[in-house]
Amino acid sequence: MKNTATRDKLIETGAELIGQHGYNATGINAVLKTCGVPKGSFYHYFSSKEAFGLAVIDKFATAYDAQLAELLEDTTMPALERLRRYFAAGREYMCDCNHTTGCLIGNLGQELSGQSDTFRDALDRVFQRWEQYFVACLQDAQKAGELSAALPADHLASFILSGWEGAILRAKTLKSVEPMEQFEKILFQQVLVSDD
Repeated sequence: MKNTATRDKLIETGAELIGQHGYNATGINAVLKTCGVPKGSFYHYFSSKEAFGLAVIDKFATAYDAQLAELLEDTTMPALERLRRYFAAGREYMCDCNHTTGCLIGNLGQELSGQSDTFRDALDRVFQRWEQYFVACLQDAQKAGELSAALPADHLASFILSGWEGAILRAKTLKSVEPMEQFEKILFQQVLVSDD
């Protein structure tokens, strides 16, 4: 049986380095050096850098799934309040990382979607999965009368995820959470409104 602790260490280090420098600028040797792991160990776990990159995507996305579930599926609070908590957590993370990393999946989508169908497909599956958390939360808001049902929840979810990813990109560029705050403000004032 393979030592999963070493594999996990490689993936976690890879996610950190890729988050800071991008996939193409992160070499396998840099990951190995940071981990203190010999090169042969890398190929024991991953057949290629692409396989490693896909493992990084999977690990990050799975961890983020848990965060989305915790924030957006908590039915002890109103659905729109859950969304506000999600956005607040995103702004807090952006401040904690000093506006440098943003969303690993969004970063990789921008960097790799035009270079590799394998990566593009993997990243699209992640975004589709994340979108479903928003769909469910928005449907809860519509059922509770917090949100107009004039627009389908799946369209709203796609709009929110796309807009939020763009706000994260701008926040990195400006080194400020202001684009994230502006997106949230307009979203709740103009888009996520009730029929009243």
